[in-house]
Amino acid sequence: MRRLIRTIDAVATNDGDGVKINRIAGRHLNSVLDPFLLVDEINSDDASDYSGGFPEHPHRGFETITYMKAGRMHHRDHMGNEGIIESGDAQWMTAGRGVLHSEMPEQESGQLHGFQVWLNLPASEKMKPAAYRDFRSANITELNLSGGGRVRVIAGEVEVESKKLMGVLPTLTTEPVVLDVQLGPSESVDLIFKSENPAFAYIYDGLINENTSDEIKLHQVAIFSNGDRLQLQAGLSGANVLVLSGRPLNEPIVQHGPFVMNSSEEIEQAINDYQQQQLV
Repeated sequence: MRRLIRTIDAVATNDGDGVKINRIAGRHLNSVLDPFLLVDEINSDDASDYSGGFPEHPHRGFETITYMKAGRMHHRDHMGNEGIIESGDAQWMTAGRGVLHSEMPEQESGQLHGFQVWLNLPASEKMKPAAYRDFRSANITELNLSGGGRVRVIAGEVEVESKKLMGVLPTLTTEPVVLDVQLGPSESVDLIFKSENPAFAYIYDGLINENTSDEIKLHQVAIFSNGDRLQLQAGLSGANVLVLSGRPLNEPIVQHGPFVMNSSEEIEQAINDYQQQQLV
């Protein structure tokens, strides 16, 4: 069984044009979350918290995974991709050498709830061509659990209740697993995926292991050891959890805002390329 190593509290902050988010990130966490760089959650029914959105901005050197729980988000990029993702939909963007894109709420009221995860790229792939894919909710693999909960597989391969489930993406170098796990009151689930890769769980509703020494609270990410299976036990009010796993790259990480490379020289080149309109 994977054991709980530590928990980390999300930090309330702003990004884009004043969008309020809960964030798990920082240089001190790069080695802990490897190959993931950041987990952001937007969750508000107050339009003033999100209406500014994320106007056009650049990226280089990593991938983004966006997953919507409620509301609508409009994506547009320099490659000509444009579309709206809604509740249950996901999008996967490889920044690679460079991408210019915007992400704007497609609503003026109501709840907007979603996640964006940054997944690092190995040095050998940081300058690969940019790419974009979106996935409708109906095409995302899911399993209704015997206890009433549900597991949705956005990426990777996982075994649940003796059933092997596969996400919609092909195998990537970082071997990412991204799961949305929804559990009813006191329900538990065992998740089996690559034992040699670490596992992380971000609690976005309820509690896990309530009233125990291993309790994981709302807006915390839990870091688990390697192991054959990850067991999650919901609290008395149930729990919703974003589960992540991937193969650590164990490479140097140098980040400057939207650019993530392996050296300061590469960051300087990314900034120069952006200023000279040669990022993409």
